[in-house]
Amino acid sequence: MIARAAPAVPGSRPHVSYGHEHVPGPDELAFGGLVKFQGLQARYPNASRDFNLLYLGSSSLPRDAVKLIELARRRRAPLVWNQNGVAYPAWAGADTERINAPRAVGLHSAAHVFYQSAYCKLSADAALGEPDCPWEVLYNPVDTARFTPAVGSRSGLVVLLGGNQYERYRLETALRAFAFVAARRPDARLLVTGSVSWSSVQDANRHEALALAQELGVADRVDFLGSYSQADAPGLMRRAHLLLHTKVNDPCPTVVLEAMACGLPVVYSASGGVPELVGDEAGIGVENPVRWDEIRPPAPELLGAAVLEAAERLPELGQAARARAVERFDLRPWIDRHTEVFEELLGAR
Repeated sequence: MIARAAPAVPGSRPHVSYGHEHVPGPDELAFGGLVKFQGLQARYPNASRDFNLLYLGSSSLPRDAVKLIELARRRRAPLVWNQNGVAYPAWAGADTERINAPRAVGLHSAAHVFYQSAYCKLSADAALGEPDCPWEVLYNPVDTARFTPAVGSRSGLVVLLGGNQYERYRLETALRAFAFVAARRPDARLLVTGSVSWSSVQDANRHEALALAQELGVADRVDFLGSYSQADAPGLMRRAHLLLHTKVNDPCPTVVLEAMACGLPVVYSASGGVPELVGDEAGIGVENPVRWDEIRPPAPELLGAAVLEAAERLPELGQAARARAVERFDLRPWIDRHTEVFEELLGAR
């Protein structure tokens, strides 16, 4: 429901709407852009009706986003826009323009734009155009006080495929890469999280995934764990030794930051914004040039070889991953920067 317009009071404390009636708490399931709003609403609770500032994320837009933006304009409530990735032909096909259209409205209506990575700025400039307002790159955050490394040693080699498996190629690539690893490490296991949901028939998707694992000879070494909440995420991360991230052109994945904060090195497709997050010291990337017309993940054997190399360097890479997460991506400076921007916008009206 769209609330009626009412002018906001200049200089008043930020009352922030995230565009949704409800932002999930830490014990509830949350996906994509809503995860970062979970952290921010601890300081700025979701004011879905009486807001004086509208904060929208391009990856978590409500269906009525354009109407909300118009309502904010009538209220003289500034719009802050958080820009993730964009639709492009390789994954969106004929829907590319339809998906990007409301995001272009948001970007060009904003009083301030946060880009989640330099890759997000590059792709948004190409697909949506450049904004006329102030902007900056502000990477997604992770609560490094909650996401901490496991205590004590763990046997074997546990590889984690995190997030949700809504794209078949990501899971297939991971299974094939793990088969390469498993043939050389009899103690290796793969944990697969999230819903297996590349089509609407999840049981069929899961059967397909299990059949491939069986074909590759690793079915007894792969655990499908299902969806998890943010409250459960740190414990899940601590079960693993490293994260395998197979998504191509991922703009700024929070799962990578959560893994790093827990001391997990990251083996990844070196595309999108992930190289900006991991750097040269916190994992191993497999080269994968940016393409807009096709999705081509790295060869599974190259990812598998990178997993084996990372496994030999776990102490070094894990310590670097934790240090990088704390120094560059901690939640508290991220929230503080939002406070500065929110108060500046409200004070200047």
